[in-house]
Amino acid sequence: MACAASAAGRASAAAVRRQRGVTLIGLLFWTILIACLGLIALKVLPTLNEYFTIQRAVNKLVQSGASTVPEIRTAFERQKDIEYSITSISGKDLEITKENDRVVIRFGYDKEIELVEPVYLVIKYRGQSQ
Repeated sequence: MACAASAAGRASAAAVRRQRGVTLIGLLFWTILIACLGLIALKVLPTLNEYFTIQRAVNKLVQSGASTVPEIRTAFERQKDIEYSITSISGKDLEITKENDRVVIRFGYDKEIELVEPVYLVIKYRGQSQ
C-alpha cells in the first residue's frame, strides 16, 4: 500500500514539474499581443507629437502679445511653416476669443489612423491656450 501511494505521489510531482514554463501557444499569443500594441503605439505617437507641438505654438502665440484675430492667424501660419510636424490644422481653424481681457485660442481636429486596411483608429484632439 505504501508502495502504491509513493508511486502516485511521484507521478503527481512529475506532472507538476512538466507543467512549468510557457507553452508555444502562450508564447505566440503574447508575441502577437505585444506586436499589435507596438504597431498601435508607432502609429499614434506621431499624432501625439503633432498635438503637443500645436499646443506649444498656441501658448507661444498668446504669450507673444498678439491681440487681433488676423495677427494671430498669420503668426500661427508662420509657426506652422517652422514646425514641419503641424499638418492637421491651419490658422483659419483656430477659434480666437477674448475672456477677461485675455486672448484664448481654441483648436480641435480629428486624426484618422489606418491600422490595417479595413481598420482605422479615430482620435479627436481638442485644446486651448493656457
